[in-house]
Amino acid sequence: MLIEEIMIKDVLTLSPNHTVKDALQAMRERKIRHIPILSAEGTVVGIITDRNLKEVVPSSISEIIDTSIYDTALSEVMTKNPIVGHPMDFVEEAAVIFYDNQIGSLPIVSSGKLVGIITETDLLYKYIELTGAHQPGSQLEVRVPNVPGILFEVSKVFHDLHTNVLSVLVYPDKDNEANKILVIRINSMNPLKIIEELKNSGFEVLWPNVPGIDL
Repeated sequence: MLIEEIMIKDVLTLSPNHTVKDALQAMRERKIRHIPILSAEGTVVGIITDRNLKEVVPSSISEIIDTSIYDTALSEVMTKNPIVGHPMDFVEEAAVIFYDNQIGSLPIVSSGKLVGIITETDLLYKYIELTGAHQPGSQLEVRVPNVPGILFEVSKVFHDLHTNVLSVLVYPDKDNEANKILVIRINSMNPLKIIEELKNSGFEVLWPNVPGIDL
């Protein structure tokens, strides 16, 4: 999936000459936490976040409140030259950028101009949609040997039981590099028959660990 498919295209922006007060007001009104800062030429020169503002705005319990900070230009408190992405980048690549750099948003730039933005919340929502976690169903965790064709073998169990698979995630087995952990979501609220058939087929079901099914 490409970033252009999930990015927010209607992006509120400010200039370096706007003030802390302007940013606070805009975030409050739009209920956002990240605002790209554009130069007069329309290029991204910074980003202002709620974290930036918390570092400079006096606490409500502070004994000394310096109100002049609200008139400070964003150029003085913004994160300069932020990391940016491209609309044709893959969402997975963006997720790695968020993880590696511990950032909360990524301005999306094409031909030097801002065309969108994605946030960590956007990625979370997309993850939920892709894994089917928001749909009714059950989740299974199965330990399998890390060999070619194993996913096909597991999928035959679901096919034979006429069960739809919503998503499959593959994780390394921390205890044994020769294995993988499959996290499978299905559109069935009662996975007991599936668990039984998986075990009959020689697969180790880690979750749910149902009492009474030990084949």
